[in-house]
This record gives sequence, C-alpha cells and structure tokens, in this order.
Amino acid sequence: MGKQTTSWKRDERRVAAAVGGQRLGPGTDRADVRAQGLTVEVKRRSSLPKWLTGAVQQARGYASEYDLPIAVIHAAGERIANALVVMRLADFQDWHGALPAGTFTDTDVERAAVGPIPV
Repeated sequence: MGKQTTSWKRDERRVAAAVGGQRLGPGTDRADVRAQGLTVEVKRRSSLPKWLTGAVQQARGYASEYDLPIAVIHAAGERIANALVVMRLADFQDWHGALPAGTFTDTDVERAAVGPIPV
C-alpha cells in the first residue's frame, strides 16, 4: 500500500488513541472512531483554510487558563444551531482530561453506527 493509502489509517489510529477510543476501520455505514460518549469522523487535508485556523488561534489568544477556546463557524443565512464548533484536539484533551479507553466487542463495533456503546 502506498503512503497516501495508509496515512488516513494512521491518523484514525492516532485520534482513537487521543480520545481513548477505537478505530472501527473502513466502512460507509459507521464512524471512523468510537469512544465512550464520542462518535468521531477524522478528515485529512493537505492544509486547512487560514481563516479557520486563524479563528481558532484568535479564540486561544483570548482564552484564560480556565476557558475552553472554540471557534463557532456558520454559513450566512443558516440556523445558528447548525453551526460548527471547532477546537484543537490538544485543547479538547486538556479540557476533558484522559478519556478512559473503551472496551469493545465485535458486536459493539457492528452496532457503532446505530447506537451508543454499552458501558
């Protein structure tokens, strides 16, 4: 397999480890990663828009040590409830602490797209 083919798999494994979850593997009917209380899609791009990373940096610049810096992004004319909340993974980890690694069975993985993982 080429580097491009395996890079996204490596990213999914790293994100799974970062959130205490499990990479579910390829499939169009389930998330990339599941962790206790989280359903995660991992997207890899060669670069991110400067305005997006700038918004996150701006929020980080204004945040105190007790604040979670987020950028809320929405399209003009769209409902604000449909806005996206964007933050750095490191800030997410700092805020939530170390999440417990999930214990998953094959059945849990098969049901991952349907409902919560039993605890």
